[in-house]
Amino acid sequence: MMKRGAGRRCVVAGLLLAITGGAAEAGNADLCFRGVNLSGAEYGEADGKEGINFTYPSQTTVNYFADKGFDAVRLPFKWERLQRSLGAPLDPVELERLKESVAGLRAKGFTVILDPHNFGYYSGGKIGSAEVPARGFAQLWIRLAAEFANQDGIVFGLMNEPYDIDPKDWLEAANQAIAGIRAVKARNLILVPGTYWSGVSSWETDFGKGANGTVMRGVRDPIDNYGFEVHQYMDEDLSGTHEACVNADIAVNAIARLSDWLRANGKRAFLGEFGGSQEPACLAGLKRMTAEMADDSDVWLGWTYWAGGDWWPEEEGNNIKPTAKGDRKQLSALVPALSPVASKPGWCAIIPPSG
Repeated sequence: MMKRGAGRRCVVAGLLLAITGGAAEAGNADLCFRGVNLSGAEYGEADGKEGINFTYPSQTTVNYFADKGFDAVRLPFKWERLQRSLGAPLDPVELERLKESVAGLRAKGFTVILDPHNFGYYSGGKIGSAEVPARGFAQLWIRLAAEFANQDGIVFGLMNEPYDIDPKDWLEAANQAIAGIRAVKARNLILVPGTYWSGVSSWETDFGKGANGTVMRGVRDPIDNYGFEVHQYMDEDLSGTHEACVNADIAVNAIARLSDWLRANGKRAFLGEFGGSQEPACLAGLKRMTAEMADDSDVWLGWTYWAGGDWWPEEEGNNIKPTAKGDRKQLSALVPALSPVASKPGWCAIIPPSG
């Protein structure tokens, strides 16, 4: 049975197969993001020292991924370091570090996804609690959005993996943050995660307080310039912390199911994290996952692999940073998904006109 949304490719399917070798390769060019997470600025305590406790991507690392053809970077950072207390102005030193890193990435042509990498917490307090009310989260984004408002190529990823927040509480916090972003006239694309780690395979699962696939339909954006951010791994518990990718079928099938949900609801999504070790099953799974998104590029904005970054341990299974011996095997699975060159580079991160 043909997928909904696939009809637009049927007329030219034979031609695409002849020219490119497959519909997935053609769909790659339609994706807005084909990138990598550059981890490091989220490390350490809030009062840690740059270069000792945390780091932003080095020019060597930035150049490496640019030269490989990646076109987007999801840039994790620590909320507590950027904003030393809830509601306070952003720390000028950390803000300058963030801006310098963003400028360097943009100079190499990357779309940059800003990522407060806090799992729905601030200094041990959960968003939506008395310690960290939704308005406190919104105030972060009001201040941060004002600094990057209406800059092409800058995308706002609201929060990395809220995991134990009730879906309705998270929806309220997300909507307050979106309202705050729009209140400062920022029209940038916003990426909205669900709770429960924002897993693709669990998107429509109700863990007792509502499924993301039901509750998150309540996202409200006055200019409708948002997508959902989701994550998916292939290992035994879908966490990305084990070497063996025994659940590649679950991951690929989950992407296909979410594609149907997105079409049915008129939404779009971005796979902010996925990855695997150098084992053959993982490499095959990475190829299948990126191909599925390319095939469903009518509803997928794209993907960023987890992870690269200057300080990732060499033995870390998902690490894609090269070693002294050269490229890691994961590159062999991802580089084909970087071709052909995007038909409209960064199209979803271009600021829409005001209406």
